Amino acid sequence: MILILMGVAGCGKSTIGRALAQRLKVELIEGDELHPPSNVSKMREGSALTDEDRWPWLRAIAQRVDSILEHGGRAVVTCSALKQSYRDILARPGVQFVYLRVSPEVARARLATRTGHFFPPALLQSQFDTLQEPREALTVNGEQGVEPTVSEIVART
Repeated sequence: MILILMGVAGCGKSTIGRALAQRLKVELIEGDELHPPSNVSKMREGSALTDEDRWPWLRAIAQRVDSILEHGGRAVVTCSALKQSYRDILARPGVQFVYLRVSPEVARARLATRTGHFFPPALLQSQFDTLQEPREALTVNGEQGVEPTVSEIVART
């Protein structure tokens, strides 16, 4: 089983992902690390990614997911997966999406304190504008603490 933690920047994908992978004793695949350099540069400059920018990144994540599944592995993967068309690229048997739902205010506050990341807080609204809330995902409250969120995900998957 692969759990893909999805949602806007600041929803807790990386923080929850690390804790969840540790709890489940599985590999963590940080989707941000699979962005091509051109995407990272574009975001650092304050420009939102387009669908065309995202396709190679999503295909790279899908390839990692396929490799893990082919070898019978399990993992937690972080990926914003904001649109249904993005999730369609990643969806396959053995994959469960987990949507970490947060308000714009909570995401903005978290991004204001985040350091060392290429995604600037000024782009947050573009993510909420792009977001198509999933119907097929397990939706959890991303505003609760790490431990309650991880426990809820483990109990519901």
